[in-house]
This record gives sequence, structure tokens and C-alpha cells, in this order.
Amino acid sequence: MIDERVDKSKRQFLTTALTVVGAVGSGYLAVPFLSQMQPSVKAMAAGAPVEVDISKIEEGQLIRVAWRGKPVWILQRSPEVLKTLSTLDGELRDPQSMESSQPDLSKNASRSLKPEIFVAVGLCTHLGCSPTFRPEVAPHDLGENWKGGFFCPCHGSWFDLAGRVYKGVPAPTNLEVPPYRYVNDTQIIIGETEGKSA
Repeated sequence: MIDERVDKSKRQFLTTALTVVGAVGSGYLAVPFLSQMQPSVKAMAAGAPVEVDISKIEEGQLIRVAWRGKPVWILQRSPEVLKTLSTLDGELRDPQSMESSQPDLSKNASRSLKPEIFVAVGLCTHLGCSPTFRPEVAPHDLGENWKGGFFCPCHGSWFDLAGRVYKGVPAPTNLEVPPYRYVNDTQIIIGETEGKSA
């Protein structure tokens, strides 16, 4: 006669062992599929915030850095330039920057967190050309009304030294001000506002 009693402890052990092996195997299969959905190191670096030392920027000097594949300008403005900004309102399309892309803390007359330091994405809002920095006043080729600013050579758009667009040019809005914040008096981080990454 055959003993019909089953050793339940062996069956439980085999079931548990097969479950564990199956779960581990599924994990090994899933890892390559899930990891390919993550952005590459290069893609993550391209969108990462950029820290910039502004301690050596002299008055009137413009430096350029790259953020998210775009040129970003950082300009040290003089007190004279800051006085000139308010005299241009009648010539500008959006002098109060109501239609422009910029952080809320930069919605002011200088379009910046600190008036003397201007930060902007260096791409024309018309078709994305990079305007040239033209700080001189009344140059022969731009006329006596030019108070310094940015001139787009592609289609002739004019921007003042706060990145505000003049009336009657192809560019529809002011230059974009990216999110940025001060770490201290000599360091800024482009791509972050206070407590937030853009």
C-alpha cells in the first residue's frame, strides 16, 4: 500500500524557492528596459543648472555661458545705463515686460534680481538668431536714437540693455530672462530660482 501522506514542508520550500528565483529573474530582465527610459548623462547635464562666477565682470562687460544648449548673457550695467532705461519706455513694445518670459522676481524696471546685473537668454524672440551686443551710444549704422543694447543682424530687431524690444521690429517680445538665483554676491546659478530647479 502506498503512503498517500505528502510532505507539505518540502512542497512549501520548493514553492518559495521558485517564487524567489522567478522574482530575481524578472528583476534582471526589467532593469535594462527601465534603465533605457532614463535620460542619458549627457541629456541630464544639458538641462542641469549652471553656476557662474560674476566676481570678475567689469562694468559694461558682457559674458556668455551655455545653459540647456542656449547662450545666456550676463551683463554688468553701469549706473548711467540704469538711468537711461527709464527714458526709453515710449519707444518700446513692452516696457513693463507684461508679455515676456521671465521669473516673477525679475518683473521690474531693470528686469533683474539686482539692477546692475542683467541675465538673459541670448536669442532673438523673432526667429532665434543671436543678437550682437552694441553698447555704444548713437553709432553711425544704428542712428542717433540708439542708447546701447542688442541688435539682431538677421532681421533688424532692436533690444535695449534690459532686453526690452523696440516698437516696429520683427521680434514680438522682450528677450527671455531665465530662472536664476544668487548663491552669494559673486556667484549665480542659472536654471534655479530660490528653492526650485527649472
